[in-house]
Amino acid sequence: MSELIDKALNDCDDTDIVIMGHDVLDETGHVFKELFGDARAIVIADENTWAVAGEQVTASLTANRVETVEPMVFPGRPTVYACYENIEKIRDHIRDLDGVIACSIGSGTLNDLTKRASDELGRRYMNVCTAASMDGYAAFGASITENGFKHTMSCRAPQALIADLPTMASAPRRCTATGLGDLIEKVPAGADWILADELGIEPINNEVWDLVQGPLVSAIGDPEGLADGKPEAFNGLIEGLVMSGLAMQKYRISSRPASGAGHQFSHLWEMEHLGMNQEPPLTHGFKVGLGTISVLALWEKVVDHDFTTLDVEAAVATWPSAAQMEAKVRASFTGDMLEPAVKQTMDKYIDAGALRERLELVKSQWPTIRERCRAQVMPAARVEDIIKAVGGVYHPAQIGLTRQRFHDTYYRCQMIRSRYTLLDLLVETGTISDFVEPLFEPDGFWGQRPWPQS
Repeated sequence: MSELIDKALNDCDDTDIVIMGHDVLDETGHVFKELFGDARAIVIADENTWAVAGEQVTASLTANRVETVEPMVFPGRPTVYACYENIEKIRDHIRDLDGVIACSIGSGTLNDLTKRASDELGRRYMNVCTAASMDGYAAFGASITENGFKHTMSCRAPQALIADLPTMASAPRRCTATGLGDLIEKVPAGADWILADELGIEPINNEVWDLVQGPLVSAIGDPEGLADGKPEAFNGLIEGLVMSGLAMQKYRISSRPASGAGHQFSHLWEMEHLGMNQEPPLTHGFKVGLGTISVLALWEKVVDHDFTTLDVEAAVATWPSAAQMEAKVRASFTGDMLEPAVKQTMDKYIDAGALRERLELVKSQWPTIRERCRAQVMPAARVEDIIKAVGGVYHPAQIGLTRQRFHDTYYRCQMIRSRYTLLDLLVETGTISDFVEPLFEPDGFWGQRPWPQS
């Protein structure tokens, strides 16, 4: 295990053990016995992850005198979806198995489902990681779709993780691409947090910041090595993903340390079921990667802008009332997304007086904000190249987004989360169209990357 992870564990309440290395699947039984004593174990997997590690994990449990019950194995196809209905299946299945402790085998979905199901029963669990595909292994909370709206449900992180590097490196290339896409959004998410910090909305926790941002550059710095399957490149990526989860576990308030406006692009598309009907479904990290490029294209223009000249009174004069803001949201969403979007937007709504105070702060703090954020962000084209190198999604047309639908995402995704990001700054200053529209002009970022002719 890396020194960074070892140090991070000292400050985490939920996760006690992370075994990361080569050929460590056989450690599963020993770790289970150390943590859970004489408790029985149930392995939870799908047919794909069972084929990768099911027999070896079960053998390790048996060798360490852990009694196992019949495993719960979901079908490999269609791909298991991170919805609340599947949490209920796991919870209801293991509820009557007195004292049984789950050992999930999988990546994002199976880990999150088992995490929440175990937590609802007041039980702990452990996870065997199968791919470098997301940053939620060690995170507090699970990203779940419930009643059509994706949100983070509170639940304790796994008590132990087994991260076998050869197993994770041999996962399909799309898994690695999705993990890198999830992780690289921490770049603009960091700038969003800087912005919230400078405006007194959500102060940066420096210890948590270091857990995420410290290993980030090295974790995303060798995309060619990831594409070629180099073990050292995977060491960095997996360490970065685990550290990001540990940071969220330590922070606990929200997923702020690891999720910014780039994630909001993905969450909107997921709520609209983009790519969910294909097999395998379009991954979260693919969409987050594209969201990262999208937001960084905005940041490039924003850090060159001078908000010290902002006309505060003009912005306040055009600021909608609470009733007008709610009406705007209701005109933008329908179905299951409507009421949650209204709540998220109104949770962060401020009246004209508070807006005036905030915008005066933007003006006075802008030189500091600009320099801190300029040092944090990366060029959108550089991230585009990184994602392209690992086989991720770097253009909206790749996932079936029309130019208009993608364009509208810049405006609509701001309304689905109460978290303050760059998008909120642009809405509150009345400048969002001034920055978004040029991206789609012939010489703009997306104008230079046209959609294929239908």
